[in-house]
Amino acid sequence: MSIAENLQRLEERIASAARRAGRDPREISLMAVTKTVSPERIREAYDAGLRLFGENRVQEFASKAQVLADLKNTAWHMIGHLQSNKSRPAAELFQAVDSVDSLRVLERLNRAAEELGKRMPVLIEINIGGEQAKSGVAPDSPELEQMLTGAPSCDHLQIHGLMTVPPYKDDPEQSRPFFRRMCALREAIAGRKLPAVQMGSLSIGMSHDFEVAIEEGSTCVRIGTAIFGDRPREDE
Repeated sequence: MSIAENLQRLEERIASAARRAGRDPREISLMAVTKTVSPERIREAYDAGLRLFGENRVQEFASKAQVLADLKNTAWHMIGHLQSNKSRPAAELFQAVDSVDSLRVLERLNRAAEELGKRMPVLIEINIGGEQAKSGVAPDSPELEQMLTGAPSCDHLQIHGLMTVPPYKDDPEQSRPFFRRMCALREAIAGRKLPAVQMGSLSIGMSHDFEVAIEEGSTCVRIGTAIFGDRPREDE
């Protein structure tokens, strides 16, 4: 199937999942994950109507950014692990970073945004499954608390939600408990009404489990394989 056909099918599935949960499909953003995807295929996705894209690596996107600079009204988000020493190029290349997982990265990214004269939206990445091989801050860790309470001093960033990659399960239903924990965590943080912290966004769900994620409250699903075809699992 073509990218346009894949996109049409995805939009139908997103709408169906939203209706099952009593939600408006317009509440859910579709992000195309373009790690390892060629600029030509990205252009095909753009022509099919996609405008929100996620890249996993600063260096890889740097090689694509100039070639794709003519694509209008696009938003490029960093969704992979961000090392603190890559904060400046990330702030230069991306409109948002959805994978901030430490106070150090938050502070370095804030300094880079300040130097560039921009204000960037960010998401905090949560390691909801406690997996050592994955990045993200533990949901009950002092580090998360430090990030939340330190937000007012990072005045060139705007924390506006959470993101996670749960443990991979062949059965999408097995992702549901992790998504529910993410939704509960977001609600708990929002209820504290912390200064400079908003919790309007919940980026959960990928190609194999996005329908379950939507049923549990996702506001953004990150889709790679279901748009561009099979790739290694970790690419999403």
